[in-house]
Amino acid sequence: MSIKQISVFVENRHGALTDVCSVLAENGISMHALSLADTQDFGILRVIVEDPEKAAEILRSSGYPCKLTPVIAVRMEDKPGGMAAVMKLISDAGIGVEYAYAFLSHTPGKAYMVFRIEGSESRRKLSDMGLDIVSSEELFR
Repeated sequence: MSIKQISVFVENRHGALTDVCSVLAENGISMHALSLADTQDFGILRVIVEDPEKAAEILRSSGYPCKLTPVIAVRMEDKPGGMAAVMKLISDAGIGVEYAYAFLSHTPGKAYMVFRIEGSESRRKLSDMGLDIVSSEELFR
């Protein structure tokens, strides 16, 4: 089970992130999670929103190159060691993580970790390990 993340290519200049956030805000799109990685010339803004197709369409029509990427969201304990426990299971299973980021849940004591991993076999392994993988519907309740 995967969710869709929007990856937006943003010019690395003063105010560029503000501009992207403003486009989403003006169109009623709420960002539930984000991660920003930059290089010298551009950044990659990774965003989790409730309607990724609509948000991607809005961003593209505003001139922002973007793509939808399947990622996995895992519910975990929001406490010291919560992320370490999840990462140990993934590491012990031999699953490589391309990137990851976390955000808080609406449920007290819970958080979500978003992973980009390679291959459907790895996704199956995560589920078989008993990790609490969540769907898009669960994320936005």
